[in-house]
Amino acid sequence: MSGLKIAFDVSQTGRRKAGCGFYAAALIDGLLESASDETFTLLTSFGDFYHDPFQALAFPHIRRGVQYGPRLIRRKSASRFWSNRAKAGSFCERFDIVHSNNFWCPPWPVRCSLIYTLYDMSFIEHPEWTTETNRKGCLEGVQRAAQFADVFVAISEATKQAFLKHFPAISPDRVHVIYPASRFGQPGFQPEPKKPKHRIFKAGEPFFLSTGTIEPRKNQSFLLDLYLRFRARGGPPIPLVLAGKKGWLMESFDQQIAVSPWADDIHILGYVSDGELAWLYQHCLVNLYPSHYEGFGLPVLEGMHFGTPVICSSSTSMPEIVGEAGILLPPDNLTSWVHALESLVAEPQRREQLSSSAATRATLFGWKRSVAQIRRLYEVASG
Repeated sequence: MSGLKIAFDVSQTGRRKAGCGFYAAALIDGLLESASDETFTLLTSFGDFYHDPFQALAFPHIRRGVQYGPRLIRRKSASRFWSNRAKAGSFCERFDIVHSNNFWCPPWPVRCSLIYTLYDMSFIEHPEWTTETNRKGCLEGVQRAAQFADVFVAISEATKQAFLKHFPAISPDRVHVIYPASRFGQPGFQPEPKKPKHRIFKAGEPFFLSTGTIEPRKNQSFLLDLYLRFRARGGPPIPLVLAGKKGWLMESFDQQIAVSPWADDIHILGYVSDGELAWLYQHCLVNLYPSHYEGFGLPVLEGMHFGTPVICSSSTSMPEIVGEAGILLPPDNLTSWVHALESLVAEPQRREQLSSSAATRATLFGWKRSVAQIRRLYEVASG
């Protein structure tokens, strides 16, 4: 990548980032760590679909060869700048490559190589799982990218195939699958495991874990049904712990918990720190992930990194991650999930086997590999 000038979108990499933000953050950390004579301009604001004013004020990378794009703290200012073809277009012309990571795409062609990251297609395939604002913003960005982007990065084969299904005019060789990896395996990222301050962890008893934003796509309502059936069939009083912030379209979720006969054993921790998450993965009995649809499914891989036995949905990208190192089941087959959970609770040998297989499988995904693939893609795209 000798001498390349690269503009890299870091708009979603703020303090409380989710999967998309972790992907972009890990890539730019790896790119900067292995950089030679190329220069990077980090875009804390890119477009007007996603805007984090705190990220616009942050300076996480201060080193030679790194500068920052426009510091647009107000969403209105960001919208005004990025919708102005003369200003934004002139800005983009400074670079050999512009890499979009937050679903937004310029509504006009840019005079450089435009690389666009594809996370998932759930907003097209299942619009009922999201808000109209989010669906519209994601769809608009992908439609523009199909028109103006030169190269696409898909975070899984499932995402690539879903994108090509909806945009058949795109040649498959323009879409490159570059997997995420566990951030806990990232060089220089080894947070000290920290027990969350919650009463259920004081006694050191086992617990079931489910991580991720609480929203319809993640299928946590099914998880409550699973726990209800498990306990009703005589399952032991092992608490169910959900680690993740509340998302959209889940207004009745608290009420679902409240009416459960075992409501006292269901606990929502909300957003947890990296150290707390590491501790949860290390100490939970089973990681439960019944998501309907994932671009990748990072919480599954993160748990596997720590050797956490997993029961996971068999839909979309998740079989690509788990392989034979976990239990894969349809996300709506309650009977199968109950039987699998009962089996793991009753068979410690089976848990140990899955734990070993999961840790081994997780080593197939690494950020060094992903960064090397991105660097090769930049070289080819810059032509």
